[in-house]
Amino acid sequence: MIQPVVITAPGAASRELRLNDLAVPLPLDFLAPGPGPWEVEIGFGKGKYLLRRAAESPGTRFLGVEVVSEYYRRVAQRARRRALRNLVVLRAEALFLLSAVLPRGFAQAVHVYFPDPWPKLRHQKRRLFEPETVDLVLGLLAPGGTLYFASDFLEYGELVLSILRGVPGFAVERLDEPWPEGPRTHYESKYMAEGRPILRLRGRWAPEASERLASGVHPEGFAGLVVAASARAAEAEAAL
Repeated sequence: MIQPVVITAPGAASRELRLNDLAVPLPLDFLAPGPGPWEVEIGFGKGKYLLRRAAESPGTRFLGVEVVSEYYRRVAQRARRRALRNLVVLRAEALFLLSAVLPRGFAQAVHVYFPDPWPKLRHQKRRLFEPETVDLVLGLLAPGGTLYFASDFLEYGELVLSILRGVPGFAVERLDEPWPEGPRTHYESKYMAEGRPILRLRGRWAPEASERLASGVHPEGFAGLVVAASARAAEAEAAL
């Protein structure tokens, strides 16, 4: 069963909220009031990149998603201590959140760094990037928004590159150099120090493709994922 969504947000005086406390799609302007654009990090781990960006860019609002409770609570506590009024953090399973909870087309950037590649065949349905689920990730992007991705699992990274290249109207490039500011996450710092190869991608919707944000975008589609995730969401909330 999907674990309940937990949210810490400045608009709620940084107290924890549950999904049944709020409307769906989530009212982002209530969670982090202000006019600034949004950026999303899926799987923020220990929060190095998310916390730094929120502190450095107070005019931008950030939403972080993490399934591991320990990491979620650590970042939520640090956000409260640092009085980051532009950072919303959620403990949630990303695919459920993307399919049933978050609005579409609101983010100027989506960051996904070192996601679990789920290499075993029986686990691959859990991957964030599959032909059946990639539109849930890209659907977060506003017109002109940018996706940033990195992985040290090169086989999976190549697969993600292939999937993104198959999305009509989405332009993706493989980056030959590290990010200009250096490593963005703890994993990236570790892997670069070890000399481990890292595949980095940057992608963006073409301007004429903005109407695709509200519908399926990959030729293989995602079949009944949204329906199934919504049913599981109802079961999870009913169990609260």
